[in-house]
Amino acid sequence: MKFVDEVSIHVKAGDGGNGMMSFRREKFIEKGGPNGGDGGDGGSIWLEADINLNTLVDYRYTRRFTAQNGEKGGSTECTGAKGEDLVLPVPVGTTVIDAATQEIIGDLTQPGQRIRVVQGGWHGLGNTRFKSSTNRAPRQTTPGKPGEERDLKLELKVLADIGLLGLPNAGKSTFIRAVSAAKPKVADYPFTTLVPNLGVVSVGRFKSFVVADIPGLIEGASEGAGLGIRFLKHLARTRLLLHLVDMAPLDESDPAEAAETIINELTKFSPALGERDRWLVLNKADQLLDEERDERLKAVVERLDWQGPVFVISALEREGTEALCQAIMQYLDERSLRLAEDPAYAEALQELDQRIEDEARARLQALDDQRALRRSGVKAVDEDDDFDDDEDDGDGPEIFYVR
Repeated sequence: MKFVDEVSIHVKAGDGGNGMMSFRREKFIEKGGPNGGDGGDGGSIWLEADINLNTLVDYRYTRRFTAQNGEKGGSTECTGAKGEDLVLPVPVGTTVIDAATQEIIGDLTQPGQRIRVVQGGWHGLGNTRFKSSTNRAPRQTTPGKPGEERDLKLELKVLADIGLLGLPNAGKSTFIRAVSAAKPKVADYPFTTLVPNLGVVSVGRFKSFVVADIPGLIEGASEGAGLGIRFLKHLARTRLLLHLVDMAPLDESDPAEAAETIINELTKFSPALGERDRWLVLNKADQLLDEERDERLKAVVERLDWQGPVFVISALEREGTEALCQAIMQYLDERSLRLAEDPAYAEALQELDQRIEDEARARLQALDDQRALRRSGVKAVDEDDDFDDDEDDGDGPEIFYVR
C-alpha cells in the first residue's frame, strides 16, 4: 500500500432541520392549537485513531466529506431525526491542523481517540415553541442552523521509540532487518528506502520497542534536497536517535565528514531535534581490519567531539546488534522510571517535544511556501533576480538569449 503522510481534506457538518408549522386538526375541535415539532440536529464529523491504519492514502483522492443533515420537524409535535455523525478513521499519530489558520486542532496519539472537527448545525424550532397566553396560534418557526465547514490538513508522524539517522547506504534498513521481523528493501544503491519503515524489536520475553527507519539524508536536505527532509518530521516523536555511520563506504568518502553532514542537516532542520538524546552507531565494522576500524572510530569521535555512547556493529553479520538492543531497552526503562519520579525532568522533556513539533512544522511550512511561489512563477525574496545581467563581467563572451 502506498505510504501517504500528508493530505488536505474539506469537511462539512450536516445542517440542522427546520422547525415545523402545523396545527391540531381533529373532529369536533374547531380551533386546535399549534403542534409543529422541532427539527433534528445536523450530524457532526469526527476523526478517530485506528490502530489498523498506517497511511492516509484513503484521503488522497476522496477529499470532501459531508455529514447527514437533520430532518425537519413533523406534526403532532414530532421532532425530526438527528443527522448521523460521520466518523473518519485515521492512523494513530495523526495531527489535525486547520488549513486556514494553521491552528492545531488536536493530536491523535492513542488508539480509539476521537476529535470532533466540525459541529453539526442546531435544530430549528417548531411553532409549538412560540405559543403563549396571548398568542394561541403562532405561525412563527425558525430554520435549522448550517453545519460548520472547514479545510483540514492531516499530518501523520509515525510513533516509534527509536529513530534511525544516516546517509543513504549507511545500513539503516539492514539494521532494522537484523533486529526485527521487518523486511524493508535493501540494495547497494542510494535511496533504496523511499518511505519510513517500522520494526518491533523484542528484548527478552515481555519487552519490546519500535524502531523507525526513514530515507537517508544528504547534504542540503534541510533546504529540500533529497528525500529525507520530508520524513525528518517522523523523528519528532521518538525517544532516542541512533546515528548510523558507514565505516567502509564504497566511494571511500570520509566517515567523519559524513557523520558531521548528518548532524549539520539535523540541527538546520530543527535545533531542538538536535538536542534529542542521540547515540553514535558505527556500522559495517566487519569490512575493516581491527587497526583500521579503531583509527576510523577515533577520527569520527574526535571530529564530532562526541561525548555520548558509541557502538561498533555489523548489521549484516549481526555483530554487536544484540548488545545495542539490550542497551536501548535499558535506556527506555530508565527513562520511563525517571519520567514517573522526576516532575522537572518530565516537564523539560515535554517542553523539548513541543519545540521540536513547532520547529519541524515551521520548517516544512516554509518549504511548502517556497514551492508554491516557484509554481506560481513568483520569486522568493532571497532568490537571485539577476540571472544574466547586462554588465560584461570580463569572464568570457556575452551571451544573448533569443526566443
